[in-house]
Amino acid sequence: MTATWDVVGIGENSVDYVYRLPAAPEPNAKLPISSHRLLLGGQVATALATCAALGLRTTYIGSFGRDDNGTRIREALARRGVDTTHAPIRHTSNRHAVILVDERTGDRTVLWERDPALALRAHEVPPAVVASARLLHVDDVDQEAAIKAARVARAARIPITSDFDRITNGTEALVAAVTIPIFAEHVPAALTGEADVERALRKLRRSHGGLLCVTLGSRGAMLLDGDRLHLVPAPTVEAVDATGAGDVFRGAFIYALLRGDAPVDILRFANAAAAVSCTRAGAMDSVPTLAEIEALATKDTKG
Repeated sequence: MTATWDVVGIGENSVDYVYRLPAAPEPNAKLPISSHRLLLGGQVATALATCAALGLRTTYIGSFGRDDNGTRIREALARRGVDTTHAPIRHTSNRHAVILVDERTGDRTVLWERDPALALRAHEVPPAVVASARLLHVDDVDQEAAIKAARVARAARIPITSDFDRITNGTEALVAAVTIPIFAEHVPAALTGEADVERALRKLRRSHGGLLCVTLGSRGAMLLDGDRLHLVPAPTVEAVDATGAGDVFRGAFIYALLRGDAPVDILRFANAAAAVSCTRAGAMDSVPTLAEIEALATKDTKG
């Protein structure tokens, strides 16, 4: 049977108020704002926008607010080819964030607000939609809903990728539920007590048999495939804004995985996508094209 969707995504969307600063803020600092923009993002929303830009059929399951920001991001996803038919709309404000970007390095500080009423409940996850996909992608925001969806996907033998960038009481259960966890750099150490990333992944291997991936920012990404470790450096670019780079990485990772790329090539492709995204402002607005990604990935391989 042909899958209805290439990717079903369950998790966060966000409207971002981005302020570029001449330096990272320090305690009691007063800094001029170099520029400011209203941009659209969120972990899963940006990952799905990346998948859609690369030609995958995507549907988003996550809550929108019934305000102008909710309308903005819902319409933006639709323009990018991401279906939102199964996403509930709440009578509250949409999730939003203030992002402070150090214009020297592209590093960022994120201040966010999300009404608890926006939480996606487990019973709102449509099992038939999840089971109709080639892959499920979840974040760690609404963990009960993500775990339910992951169990449906596992039963249907569908791979499940993830976005882990924090530790909560439900993190270990969600890691166990997904088949290909993709961690922010600090998470494996927090889960295992191992400061070294490779040792942390090998310790996680004892209880998890799937691909284990860690994003390392400007240093690239690491992936443990069985007992074989792959470490692929990121291409060198002139960074403008790192907002959304990890989400773009995950979207490109998904595309390369579904394309059937070898693990090292998946990392190379996803690194290139994240690097291109860092050369422009915003999250969803920074999503690169397939041609841009392949050009940088090829250049980096030759260089």
